[in-house]
Amino acid sequence: MSLSPVYLVDASIYIFRAWYSMSDDFVNLAGESTNAVYGFSGFLCSLLEQTAAEHVAIAFDESLSTSYRNEIYPEYKANREPAPLELKRQFAWARSVAEAMGLQCFSDPQFEADDLIGTLAEYWRARGHSICVVTSDKDLAQAIGDDDHWWDYARNRKLNASQLAEKFGVMPEQMADYLALMGDSVDNIPGVPGVGPKSASALLAHFGDLDSLYERLEEVQHLKIRGAKSLQRKLADNRGAAELARKLTGLVTTVESALAAPEVRRNAVDEARLNRLFDDLDFGGMLRQRCLRS
Repeated sequence: MSLSPVYLVDASIYIFRAWYSMSDDFVNLAGESTNAVYGFSGFLCSLLEQTAAEHVAIAFDESLSTSYRNEIYPEYKANREPAPLELKRQFAWARSVAEAMGLQCFSDPQFEADDLIGTLAEYWRARGHSICVVTSDKDLAQAIGDDDHWWDYARNRKLNASQLAEKFGVMPEQMADYLALMGDSVDNIPGVPGVGPKSASALLAHFGDLDSLYERLEEVQHLKIRGAKSLQRKLADNRGAAELARKLTGLVTTVESALAAPEVRRNAVDEARLNRLFDDLDFGGMLRQRCLRS
C-alpha cells in the first residue's frame, strides 16, 4: 500500500498573489487590509478540497533580508522593496489561519521557505512518501525527485521530473547550477555575463554540473554552442561569480528547526480559534464555513 503524498506549500507565492490580485476593499472593522489573507485562506480551502491531503506543510519566509544567503552576499534580494506594514500584518494572519485549520507551519530566521521545503521533501521522501511542492517558483524544481510533482496551482500545471526538464531545459537536480550560470534577476543574483538559458542548458547537458564544467573548461570551445570560444573566456573570467551564485541558488536540506519537528500530518480544525480570527478579520460566512469543513 503506497503512502499518501506530502504537500509542501510555498506560502509567499499565494499570499503575494492574493495581495496583488484581490480588491483593496477587503478590510476589517479597524480599516486594516485583509485581501491577502482572504485570498490565501480561499486557496488553502481549494487545495484541501481538491486533494483531501492528509500530510500538508506550509512554509513561510520570516524575512527577506536575514537569511544566511545575505551573510554570503549582502546584495541578495536587495532589489526587492520591503513589504509594507499592512502586508506584513497579513502574513502573520495567514499563518494563524493555516494553524487554526490544523495545518503544520514552518519558518526559520536563517533559512528561507525554499530550504524548509527542501529539507521536508528529503525527510519524507526517505520515509516512502511522494512529494508535491505547491509553488510557481522554478528554484523549487530542485526539490523534485522521480516520483514527485511540482504544482503551479494557480495555473493548474502539475509537472513531474521529466516534464520539468522539458519545461526548463535541465533536470531538476541541475536547476541550482543552471541558475548559477545565468543568474537570477528575481533574487538579484549575478551569473556569468553572456550565459543565457540556452547556453546554460547546453553546458549542463554536456558537463552535468558546474563542478565538472570548471574541471573540463577547455572543452567548452569545442562545443556546438554559438560563440563557444568567447563563452569559455567568460566562464573562466567569472568563475568566482558563478561559484558564489551556486552557494545562493542551491537548497539547504538540513534545516535543524524543520528536522527537530518534521511532522506534517493534519490536525483537526481549531474551530474556536478560527472563528475568533474570522471575527477579527470580519470575514463572511461562506469562507468561514469552507475553512471549518476543510
